[in-house]
Amino acid sequence: MKVIFLKDVKGQGKKGQVKEVSEGYANNFLLPRGMARLATDGNVKILENQNAAEEKRKQQEKEEAQALGKKLEEMTVQLKAKAGEGGRLFGAITSKQIAEALAAAGVKIDKRKIELDEPIRTLGVTQVTVKLHPEVKSTLKVQVTEE
Repeated sequence: MKVIFLKDVKGQGKKGQVKEVSEGYANNFLLPRGMARLATDGNVKILENQNAAEEKRKQQEKEEAQALGKKLEEMTVQLKAKAGEGGRLFGAITSKQIAEALAAAGVKIDKRKIELDEPIRTLGVTQVTVKLHPEVKSTLKVQVTEE
């Protein structure tokens, strides 16, 4: 009996997969628990439409991320910090401070998407990588000036 899995079922299949299972397993376990649906022509068509809509949504997200990436590459974030001898900062500039400065400039980005290997501890311009989408990365200039 062919079924469409609505949820991941360990050892059988993943969500959205069409697979042949035994009739007893389908009727007694999968169907009553709502884990699968019969793979009729109508249900397969619905599944294809859902997959197409999901693909379109993912493509839209990627395009938005690329547009935001272009905008970020043109931006320079200005931050002020107290500094001592030789341009060393008292403390450091963290991804949280960069995210707050971006939010003040009108660009909302989660601090976890800003990839800083270690906090910025010197004055000047630093290139920071921002991960906007699993396939889209952008660089942002952060300029630290003395307070």
